[in-house]
Amino acid sequence: MRNTARWAATLGLTATAVCGPLTGAALATPAGATASLYAPSALVLTVGHGDSAATATPERAVTLACAPSASGTHPAAVEACAELRGASGDFDALTAGGDALCTKEYNPVVVTAAGVWQGKRVSYERTFANECVKNASVTSVFAF
Repeated sequence: MRNTARWAATLGLTATAVCGPLTGAALATPAGATASLYAPSALVLTVGHGDSAATATPERAVTLACAPSASGTHPAAVEACAELRGASGDFDALTAGGDALCTKEYNPVVVTAAGVWQGKRVSYERTFANECVKNASVTSVFAF
């Protein structure tokens, strides 16, 4: 029950952080004027241990904004935005080419992405068997 409340709070803060600035910009724009030349791309990325986002406690979270330029608290925002643009925002297409050898230890790690990518709402979740498998499977988007 506590984990569900934490995730609900995290998702509530995510929605506020991602959508709050978007509504303020729309209200501040005069009628008939264009708000921006770029579709918004702002995400909150999380990593936590557990079988699913509903049962895992987020251990790390970063923000990533990619339009008009890369910014946020992500440690490699420029690289992460470039990879997402190259994959057209498809998180399943983000795969690392490394051949890492990982143990068969089962200590599940969940990654999530929530927000907006090029004006479209995004909600992504993926569970990996352990931290080594996660690091070997995904690119710099979830490397934080």
